Amino acid sequence: MSDIYQHFRSEERDFIDKTVKWKQQVADMYAPKLTGFLDPRQRQILRSVVGSGEEVLVSFFGGYPNAERKRALIHPSYFEPKETDFDVSLFDIEYPHKFASISHPHILGSMMGLGLKREKFGDILNEQERFQMIVAKELVDYLHSHFDHVGKVPVSLKEKPFSEALYTAEEWREQAVTVSSLRLDVIISALPSMSRQKAQQLIKGGAVKVNWRAVDQPSFECATGDMLSIRGTGRVKILSLDGQTKKEKWRMTLGILK
Repeated sequence: MSDIYQHFRSEERDFIDKTVKWKQQVADMYAPKLTGFLDPRQRQILRSVVGSGEEVLVSFFGGYPNAERKRALIHPSYFEPKETDFDVSLFDIEYPHKFASISHPHILGSMMGLGLKREKFGDILNEQERFQMIVAKELVDYLHSHFDHVGKVPVSLKEKPFSEALYTAEEWREQAVTVSSLRLDVIISALPSMSRQKAQQLIKGGAVKVNWRAVDQPSFECATGDMLSIRGTGRVKILSLDGQTKKEKWRMTLGILK
């Protein structure tokens, strides 16, 4: 297992250990294991742990093709997963939109306010005043009974087929930058209209996530493949490190979500 650990950060060890147990459980019981909703970084770790062996495989589904959060089904090779095996439901969030407004953060806050773990529901989708939510099927009855307000706005849930999910394909543009180090504040300050001081303020203020985890240390060292989420700015992915200049600055290629 030490080989797996060296590819990831020390704070990810607990999740790595959990995925190792999941894989072993499937191998021992020879039956599928369904997880909660995982973010892309967690799925990357799970793929690494499961590996490319022939006995145990892993499949993912989050309600629509580009879903950010997906449930994983770890299964023996004989098993062919179907959408229904992932126990996922899609709901419209109905509310009096002519008289009130809701938002993604408010919906997320209302769900967390019910004491629900983040792994129990997937993406929250939005198109103009319409909102949808993808949830684990085991939550459905509970939500019908308890999820009746977002803030002070009354809401109800109406189930929809996955074919009606509100989503558009993401568009990313590449940008080559040169930075003095791989520190988080330095990389963020390479973005247009972003100073080093502003980057540090955002990080210390809890407005920055790396791989879907809040990071409040400007000196945090980034690596290839890291996804940076900056509140009010958007998302940036470190696509590649392209070597160093004669002055030992790093050349890198960023992907910036349009």
